[in-house]
Amino acid sequence: MLTDREPERAAASTDFPSPFAVGTPAGAEGWERLYPYYMQFSEDRRDSEEQKFWFHDSMHYPSPQYPFDTIMWEHTWVILNQNTTRFFRVPSALGIDHRIVNGYVYLSPNVVSDPDEVQRRFEHFSKRAGHYFSNWDEIYGGWVEQATDCRERLIGITFEPLADLEPEEAVFAAKPLTSGYRLYESYSRLLENVQEMAYLHFDMLGLGYGAYLTFRDFCHTAFPGIRDQTVAKMVAGIDILMFRPDDELRKLARLAVELGLGEQLMAGGTPAQTIDAIRGAARGDQWIAALEEAKEPWFWFSTGAGLEHTYPAWMDDMSIPFSVMKSYVEKVLAGETIERPLAEVQAEAERLTAEYRELLTSDEDRTAFGELVGLARTVYPFVENHNFYCEHQHYTIFWNKVRELGGVFAVHGYFDAADDVFMLHRYEIFQALWDLETGWACETPDRRDYWKREIAERRRIMDALGQWSPPPALGPKPEAVTEPFTVMLWGITSDVLDRWQQAGSGDDSAELQGVAASPGVVEGPARVIFSPTQLESVQAGEILVCPITAPSWAPVFTKIKAAVSDIGGIMAHAAIVSREYGLPAVVGTGFGTKRIQTGQMLRVDGDNGVVTILSE
Repeated sequence: MLTDREPERAAASTDFPSPFAVGTPAGAEGWERLYPYYMQFSEDRRDSEEQKFWFHDSMHYPSPQYPFDTIMWEHTWVILNQNTTRFFRVPSALGIDHRIVNGYVYLSPNVVSDPDEVQRRFEHFSKRAGHYFSNWDEIYGGWVEQATDCRERLIGITFEPLADLEPEEAVFAAKPLTSGYRLYESYSRLLENVQEMAYLHFDMLGLGYGAYLTFRDFCHTAFPGIRDQTVAKMVAGIDILMFRPDDELRKLARLAVELGLGEQLMAGGTPAQTIDAIRGAARGDQWIAALEEAKEPWFWFSTGAGLEHTYPAWMDDMSIPFSVMKSYVEKVLAGETIERPLAEVQAEAERLTAEYRELLTSDEDRTAFGELVGLARTVYPFVENHNFYCEHQHYTIFWNKVRELGGVFAVHGYFDAADDVFMLHRYEIFQALWDLETGWACETPDRRDYWKREIAERRRIMDALGQWSPPPALGPKPEAVTEPFTVMLWGITSDVLDRWQQAGSGDDSAELQGVAASPGVVEGPARVIFSPTQLESVQAGEILVCPITAPSWAPVFTKIKAAVSDIGGIMAHAAIVSREYGLPAVVGTGFGTKRIQTGQMLRVDGDNGVVTILSE
């Protein structure tokens, strides 16, 4: 582990603020009403909660949470933890606690420290995980079938306004289940469906990470001093679904040039205007047909992580894919390559694997090494591919289905707009449905004014929460961070905690430390962006600086020289994509977007995890 190689640390240093000492932002008084009681820190659990270390999950939930959107991390809280503790019984983990503070999500990993208990748990885990590993391809094939079926059933769920009068044929056939019943039934099915997908989401994910971490730990033992990025490069170059949407954009760009439609794609304008221009051009229908074929399913690709309703999919907002295709057409016409260097990455993976295998001195170690790298390569695709089936294909459709329900409320005058539905927690929707149906059934004044007032007040509170800067961590500072996923995915180590504590010390050093995520050293101008809507501003040869990247940002990696992110560890998305594109990357800098400005010259040292500001 990274923490195994950290230097001896001084005894305890200053702790982070107690979660019970965090104040309410001005204007956000009463924020607690937006979220259920069980999400919040409480006096009932204070003795336990105040002794634990918590960190803000800004990787997945950087903004204050809309009440309905909490469904995603609530599923993580329940299902990931069930998978860890009750299904596989991971030897060293007891799940990850979740809490909400001023609308922001905080996590606290729970670990097993007693070696005897770890061994007892391992006996269960090895048998269960061993079954999955031994039958991985067959189980994964069945998983894809289940995920696809779950998505198709989601598409079939519909929400229709309540009938003014139920049809006569229902009466004459003695079928008393009304449109009111069907609305309630559809909402229940929607919640069941998305929870089913959440179970699939976590089914094989922990094992995928676990196989990689086992290989990583073997390498650290066998090859003292080996870099984590070197270990990661040995399993890089695997063609995974998360790159397929970008591949489709490349194909469409090349086809546009072949058909003589590059001018239309580069002309600018909205996607609709571009499509109209292409449709009116000679051979334009051929390109439009290829676009339609690519859209399903590859344009069900969220512009964010897929875990919040605020990020549309490409299918709903095609401005990002059309912007990317424009840049690809420009490169093709200029004779430049637009391909991801897959063959080079694969060749480097094989070279490193062969060289490190030769360093081993026993047949036993060489056999173990070969088996572990083979298993890591076998299971690794699921770690990325599940995102496409779950967060992208399924969850983006799910958010649209919730909007359909919100539209029903809006049609009946309960909401001002369909998106008002996200201001209510999913359990509160049942109450609102009951109010809607009783008013419809009785044809008497209903409680729509109550919901409109509540939504308006919640919107005001959400605006105030959005102005608050959440502390990166709460509670006692741990002497060492040893939980593997906290280190690998979120990039939180003892050094990172030190930097968080020093952030307010007025340090204006030109050097930022982070995680060495992808090797190489380059210099170039910075481009600081905070959302996918700003991707179009990124110019060729710039260094991308952002809080975190999303999978749909992959196309921009063909334009940039390096990537720098505030958040993430060696297995964060920015790290993975940078390695696949052969670009230097430093992730987990903590404050890169605060310290760096667009246009400043940077040096990114992906070998040592250092970003240097060369000019103001």
